[in-house]
Amino acid sequence: MKMSGNTILITGGASGIGLAFAERFVQAGNEVIICGRRVEKLQEAQAKCPQLHTRVCDVTNEADRKSLLEWVKQEFPQLNVLVNNAGIQHRVNLLENTEEWDYLRQEITANLEAPIHLSMLFAPLFADKGNSTILNVTSGLAFTPGAWVPIYSATKAALHSFTVSLRYQLAAKRIEVLEVAPPAVNTDLGGVGLHTFGTPLDEFADAVFQGLERGDQEIGYGHAAKALRASRDEIDETVKQLNSRML
Repeated sequence: MKMSGNTILITGGASGIGLAFAERFVQAGNEVIICGRRVEKLQEAQAKCPQLHTRVCDVTNEADRKSLLEWVKQEFPQLNVLVNNAGIQHRVNLLENTEEWDYLRQEITANLEAPIHLSMLFAPLFADKGNSTILNVTSGLAFTPGAWVPIYSATKAALHSFTVSLRYQLAAKRIEVLEVAPPAVNTDLGGVGLHTFGTPLDEFADAVFQGLERGDQEIGYGHAAKALRASRDEIDETVKQLNSRML
């Protein structure tokens, strides 16, 4: 992926990992659009980084995803990078859950359906350009699942699989397909204060951009980097240790 001169769309870009990526892309000389559900969060992000463009979009809504594509075609026809970053994480006890399925289904929709659909929507737009990129944010838990977040882990494993397939399908069109697999990062994913033990956000984002500059197709950090290349025995041992600490 070239590091400057792009027009980049980042879902879930108003906070956390998405905003950290947006700031770094702007600093590198790119035009960056962030989208999210909440106007106030988008405004806060733009106040922090005035060069950002914003668009209200709920990626769990199919109509919003289609509307986002049409808006981009009109306002930013030069777009050549899509970053599927938006996600939801819920801690779910499958035996004691009291939430309705519609609530739980939103996690599947945000983490899996939305990036698959957005990739399918934007890939034809990129196909005629060449030198375009789709970057999917998965998780170390795609490889070493966390029993306390079973739906999240499953969606990220599925998104990893889709990303690999997409990479092969789009290779002939010169559309690069990248994957970033974060470890636990100190953001508000899942709720305020739940990931204060995680990797500092700036440390993680800087490491990702070093990987992008190297031309890496899959970028992890910390335990997630090890999980990307772990054997099945190593994965089983890591899962055992991880879940013994968290459950």
